[in-house]
Amino acid sequence: MPAMAWKLSVIIPCYNEELTLARCVDRVRAIQDADLKLEIIVVDDCSRDRSPAVAQDLARQFPEIRYLRHERNRGKGAALHTGFKHATGDFVAVQDADLEYDPRDLKKLLEPLIDGRADVVLGSRFLTGGSHRVLYFWHSIGNHFLTLMSNMLTDLNLTDMETCYKVFRRDVIQHLDLKEERFGFEPEVVAKMAHMRLRIYEIGISYYGRTYAEGKKIGMRDGWRALYCVLKYNLPKVPWPIQFMFYVVIGGFCGLLNLAFFLGLYHSGLSLTTSVAVAYVAAAVVNYLLSIALLFRHRARWNSVGEILMFALVVSAVGVLDVLTTQLLVLSGFPAGWAKALSSVVGLALNYAGRRRLVFFEPSSTDWKPQENQSHAAQDLKAEAAEGLRNPSR
Repeated sequence: MPAMAWKLSVIIPCYNEELTLARCVDRVRAIQDADLKLEIIVVDDCSRDRSPAVAQDLARQFPEIRYLRHERNRGKGAALHTGFKHATGDFVAVQDADLEYDPRDLKKLLEPLIDGRADVVLGSRFLTGGSHRVLYFWHSIGNHFLTLMSNMLTDLNLTDMETCYKVFRRDVIQHLDLKEERFGFEPEVVAKMAHMRLRIYEIGISYYGRTYAEGKKIGMRDGWRALYCVLKYNLPKVPWPIQFMFYVVIGGFCGLLNLAFFLGLYHSGLSLTTSVAVAYVAAAVVNYLLSIALLFRHRARWNSVGEILMFALVVSAVGVLDVLTTQLLVLSGFPAGWAKALSSVVGLALNYAGRRRLVFFEPSSTDWKPQENQSHAAQDLKAEAAEGLRNPSR
């Protein structure tokens, strides 16, 4: 092996893939040559078939293969986390064990990384590439929708956010603090790469999708989780006009809940005052839970108790102001309906401002700014990459 050969760590998460794992590994090994050294890390996620035996046998035969195992099933994302942690190559690639992706495409994806032009390269199933098996219309619609939502909130123009084929500089992927243990890995890693304003490239690849009868595992539940992750990992970082747009949706939903709670309580026999107060508090609780689940980072400024108390203070202050504004507008001659509508609009804006500036306050983000104004972490990673290209130690 020449001294200047690059080393690629290929992470293969595996769960019940005894029929395809050996062929997948053979295809990955076939891309190794004088210029590319491989490290293949098979992470078995507590398979119930013969996958562990197959992987162990491969590891005994070929020194470049490493076998790792989870003692309980934790998900594809968790298997990738384990693989990333143990990777030692210059670059790290993800390879599913199910033969849907052609490892020969990995060489194309490596070119911008080796040239020093990219930090991450994604293989797109929707750009012009190799052959594609024709399957599942609604899956493709779901993929396009999730990619669109991700692009809206990351300011990227990807064509295939959900692709398996992602190749990273090792220092980049090992720097990211990843949480998602199942199929939420894809939107999370794209969000966190975007937040660092890394240099991301896309290249068209081949795709040979499986049917469910052939072992495909992802389903509608995973799609909903992916959408949740797109929102969770992006909305706390987006500019305030976009964040406010989503807050209006949350606020409107909670307003409808407030009305429904009020009508239910009032018609059940509770007094008007009690029904209003209980419905208002219940809607505020739902608003808080949705805010920390989707819109803001939990405990960004306060501990849990302090955050709840500050949230209650903002809600109470805006509630009192809402009543006073409505009364003032009525006294000024506005019809009661218009007065309440105008005060509600004011209250919505003040509620959002109070949450963003007082309850869930975070310093201004550098996201969505030109790549010359990147985070220090991204600048440090790029400096390390440049040094690595000048002085490769392989």
